[in-house]
Amino acid sequence: MSSATAIPSEIADVQWNGERLNYLNNGHGLKSWLLTKDHKRIAILYLISVSAFFILGGIFALLIRINLLVPQGEFPADTYDRLFTAHGVIMVFLFLVPAVPAILGNFLIPIMIGAKDLAFPKINLLSWYIYMLAGVILLYAIFAGGIDTGWTFYTPYSTSYSNSNVLLAGLGIFVAGFSSILTGINFIVTIHTMRAPGMTWFRLPLFVWAHYATALVIMLATPVLAITVSLMAIERVTHVGIFDPAMGGDPVLFQHMFWFYSHPAVYIMVLPAMGIVSELIANLSHKNIFGYKFIAMSSLAIGIFGFLVWGHHLFVSTQSVYLGLAFSFLSYVVAIPSAIKVFNWTATLFKGSISYDTPMLYGLGFIGLFLIGGMTGLFLAALGLDVQVHDTYFVIAHFHYVMVGGSLMGFLGGLHLWWGKMTGREYPEYWARAAMIIQFVGFNLTFFPQFILGYLGMPRRYASYPPEFQVLHVLSTAGASILGIGLGITIFYLLWSLKRGKRAAANPWGAPGLEWRTTSPPPTENFYETPVVTWEAYEFAPIETMEVLGYPGDPGRPTQPVHAEHGTED
Repeated sequence: MSSATAIPSEIADVQWNGERLNYLNNGHGLKSWLLTKDHKRIAILYLISVSAFFILGGIFALLIRINLLVPQGEFPADTYDRLFTAHGVIMVFLFLVPAVPAILGNFLIPIMIGAKDLAFPKINLLSWYIYMLAGVILLYAIFAGGIDTGWTFYTPYSTSYSNSNVLLAGLGIFVAGFSSILTGINFIVTIHTMRAPGMTWFRLPLFVWAHYATALVIMLATPVLAITVSLMAIERVTHVGIFDPAMGGDPVLFQHMFWFYSHPAVYIMVLPAMGIVSELIANLSHKNIFGYKFIAMSSLAIGIFGFLVWGHHLFVSTQSVYLGLAFSFLSYVVAIPSAIKVFNWTATLFKGSISYDTPMLYGLGFIGLFLIGGMTGLFLAALGLDVQVHDTYFVIAHFHYVMVGGSLMGFLGGLHLWWGKMTGREYPEYWARAAMIIQFVGFNLTFFPQFILGYLGMPRRYASYPPEFQVLHVLSTAGASILGIGLGITIFYLLWSLKRGKRAAANPWGAPGLEWRTTSPPPTENFYETPVVTWEAYEFAPIETMEVLGYPGDPGRPTQPVHAEHGTED
């Protein structure tokens, strides 16, 4: 460990003089934030912008559910097309893809490996500006006429028949891809070159392993999306036959190219959340995680196999039956690394000293919902069953159980686990638990009826439906309202905590990671001396023997012990 004086790890707040200000207090002006190169501040900028897009996407989702309250629909079909496209585009490209890496990955990876910042701080800030530019372009496309193709932009509809802002939306997605690529480059270089002394590959937190695998997928897959969107724009502008069969093109080629990116993109969305769940399960069961190397390698395996299964989206296309069999088999194989993670998380919980705090509730919620999403994915991987439920509400339910039940639950769990570390303030635990339970109930009421709708043959993306489906749609809309209330409560108390919350301890969970051995919030350069890692990734020790790394032992040493469970009163 560091040569720093041993200090109990539960420290409430540290006041430093001069250059020892933490990153939140080091320059208050707007300019200091907009020109910052501090990875922690950039993560906060992402948190604000990503949350705003998430709220907007959620509003579109509620409008979709309001339309489906009655069989004939509340809005014209063309308006409904624009609503579900706007919801999909915002949620996929402006929330699900960037949320965990850009916010929690940006904030935590340098601290977790003992670095002062990411390898390329200026590029990190540039990635946020590019993300914001992409968001502005997409918002203009949505509100200045809208997009009616669906978030998948299938051709030839998007190239020849749609009268909406397809080109602008394609440009926005093209630009957003550069933000993801720059973030992926930063993560890979940082993890390879900036680990603290003693931080070997197999001492890395599993959160870092998950983001490393995600960064590799981003680097390899995102350029394919850029090429696909570019070809779509070229065909739309020049009428050169690439995808449109009327001009000698092949629409199935678009599907192959799009899903070659978009199925790995599912793991861009969910792999970082899996890394969060590994931290939640280990730190809140106070137990060395079971099968550390298997979980780490399973993240890489998911990244590799994710590139081999795109064809299961084309079972009802012109794809060969024999090729379909190969993709079906590979789609079952890709489930194995995810199953390894779930098994090892469950084994870690066994006989653990479990703290049922809000982050753990989100972790358990992730496991339950992701299991349903994963198991129903096996239905879609089977050729015969997929023919029955392809392009029905069954697919919507499966996708949302994986993406919302997985990625969103993981993101919210991580946000609660590290909220005190990010802001220096604690949230009210009672309200947080209540909100999580409301979200869990609302989510299942929203999407479980959609499995039944899909099994009964209700196609997705239809503004109207037969009256016999109304009861299930009403249940789904009621669930969406409950889910929205739960998320609204979460937003409210997190904002409330910024002013009224207790001061956060350095290590409220008694966890061994480096991020818990610096102040809450951390200083500008994370540590005041370079930490030397001599312990394993999840080596729990008695809290009295743990050190807060990097304190020089002179004035400024933290002296105020933590009250009760988490933080201290102001």
